[in-house]
Amino acid sequence: MTDQEQQELGKTLWNIANTLRGAMNADDFRDYMLSFLFLRYLSDNYEAAAERELGRDYPALEKDDRRTPLSVWYEQNEGDVDAFEALMRRKTHYVIKPEHLWASIAEMARVGHNDLLTKLKAGFKFIENESFSSTFDGLFSEINLDSEKLGKGYTERNTKLCSIIKEIAKGLVGFSTDNDTLGDAYEYLIGEFAAGSGKKAGEFYTPQQVSSILSEIVALDSQDPALGKKDHIDSVFDFACGSGSLLLNVRNQLGPRGIGKIYGQERNITTYNLARMNMLLHGVKDTEFEIFHGDTLTNDWDMLREANPAKMPRFDAVVANPPFSYRWDPSEALGEDARFKNYGLAPKSAADFAFLLHGFHYLKDEGTMAIILPHGVLFRGGAEERIRTKLLKDGHIDAVIGLPANLFFSTGIPVCILVLKKCKKFDDVLFINATGPDRFKKGKRQNQLAPEHIRDIIETYQFRKEDDRYSRRVEMDEIEEKGFNLNIARYVSIAEAEKEIDLIKTNQRLKGLEEKISAAKAEHNAFLQELGLPELP
Repeated sequence: MTDQEQQELGKTLWNIANTLRGAMNADDFRDYMLSFLFLRYLSDNYEAAAERELGRDYPALEKDDRRTPLSVWYEQNEGDVDAFEALMRRKTHYVIKPEHLWASIAEMARVGHNDLLTKLKAGFKFIENESFSSTFDGLFSEINLDSEKLGKGYTERNTKLCSIIKEIAKGLVGFSTDNDTLGDAYEYLIGEFAAGSGKKAGEFYTPQQVSSILSEIVALDSQDPALGKKDHIDSVFDFACGSGSLLLNVRNQLGPRGIGKIYGQERNITTYNLARMNMLLHGVKDTEFEIFHGDTLTNDWDMLREANPAKMPRFDAVVANPPFSYRWDPSEALGEDARFKNYGLAPKSAADFAFLLHGFHYLKDEGTMAIILPHGVLFRGGAEERIRTKLLKDGHIDAVIGLPANLFFSTGIPVCILVLKKCKKFDDVLFINATGPDRFKKGKRQNQLAPEHIRDIIETYQFRKEDDRYSRRVEMDEIEEKGFNLNIARYVSIAEAEKEIDLIKTNQRLKGLEEKISAAKAEHNAFLQELGLPELP
């Protein structure tokens, strides 16, 4: 499918969402829409795998037969169902019963079947608890099929769901449903819902353009990025993963086999479920990722609380877009936490450095971390200054990249990307100031980074290039002289220098003009005298 067709599919689904949601809040309707798209993907992928495994035994139905081939096979081969499902669990990692397949649900919606709501509930419950080898408890927990937002009673809710599913099914006709296509459509819808949700979207969505920068940076060789992308990494971690798009971007950079395992953490339950669906919908097997629902700052993921340094997990790449200047209330015990003990606690008013230190703690010695933070972390004083100073003195901050304002749905402020390494090759710090008017595309609602702008940032980082009013490598002595203040404008100003004025030449030019004025005046007065008119003074 071409990029244009993928965009058309996304627009088609978005138009359906706008038409059908009625008075329902966009955030609420998002959960229904994306869940049905997810079910469509799981079903199509499963049916295609079943057809490959069954070969000639896969039923060929007449064009007007509305049943699914798999439901016919189940009826004809009751004694072989258990063996077949065991085989499918090995091959596709999950099972979906014929009555729960999207095609079966869509047919019930088409005819307005009274039992659609009941069947849909059973299907979602089966997928959560029985489809996969590892259970996905609560995957659809935020989709309340008994919500009064769908209707006041069972019949009204069933009718509403029939209309939604029928329109989605019609909209998908003619579009390919491979994982890349539906995955892209899913990402498109997440972005559109994020735009419609305004500031709430910052909780779960990193714009693709910004996500691309972080993912490309961590995919490059950590010691010498000029060597190009790594062939393989064992693990990547996003401790505030939202819908998972940033993790998927890293996977896209390295390829499906380029990452051993993907790890994510998300506090918001709705977004946590979105992330798990997003992984599966992009073809990431349930054994290839682990997303944990919990609070990053209190570190309630048991896997990360391992006290034995030899067993504690470490990640090759860490990426994150945590909540900006999040207010938190650290306990005294956190001051002794291994993540913060050597640096101190971030202030209550802004947990930015707490998030950074959390991710940095779990970074491998040869790994790369890229994190999006508000500009304030570069120059604010107090506890943040102490943390920033120690990170710099220890040689952990590799690059500071300033991005233009209004790139995010959640905030209009300009943000920065900090690149950190535990063992870096270069002693200096690379500053990139990508806020100049020629470094982004100005939009009415949101500013955009075009592909060429992203390429400039990546190539400048990769080859550590210096460019007037754009990038510069700064030695630690200069940073120390400036009090370990990383305000980008102190090192790379985008202001154009005023043109120097040659006073001697300017004086000569003015003198010449005066002489010309005097000559012209004398000539003009001569004419006035001949005419008997008063002369110019």
